[in-house]
Amino acid sequence: MPKLKRYVIDGHNLIPKIHGVNLTDLEDENQLIEILNEFCRLCRAQVDVFFDGAPNSTTDRKKAGLVHAHFIRKGLSADDAIIEYAKNHAKPDYPLTVVSSDHRVQGAIKNLGAAVVSSESFAIETQRVFSSPKAVQEQKEKQLTPGELAMWLNEFESKQKGQDNS
Repeated sequence: MPKLKRYVIDGHNLIPKIHGVNLTDLEDENQLIEILNEFCRLCRAQVDVFFDGAPNSTTDRKKAGLVHAHFIRKGLSADDAIIEYAKNHAKPDYPLTVVSSDHRVQGAIKNLGAAVVSSESFAIETQRVFSSPKAVQEQKEKQLTPGELAMWLNEFESKQKGQDNS
């Protein structure tokens, strides 16, 4: 069985490049984690994503499926954490790819012999994966969760009541 592709991602560097996610959203990190989890599932990958500027009360790490989120406390740098992580985890027989458009990070990663992809290029890759025939077919066949079903039923009932009162 082939090994999973491994990505190390600068989360706040990638968020502005992903359609539908904005750095000003309160849940931007969680939105990105969900997107990355689906990406991992579809293309057999594993991701470590780093977010800087986390308040001191935030948990350092969170695992969601194939995504490991690392929250770097204020005063520290996600860029430095990514470089340190790559130093400790890059292996010739199991390479990793770092996703960042930060030139300092790119240079340090290249010096380690690891692959680097810009955030813009990775965002394009995610769109390619999500529009693949496999992903499109899975989306068509996807069942609603009980929560989603309840939300839609409530939405339709509200609209129906609004039309009845007209």
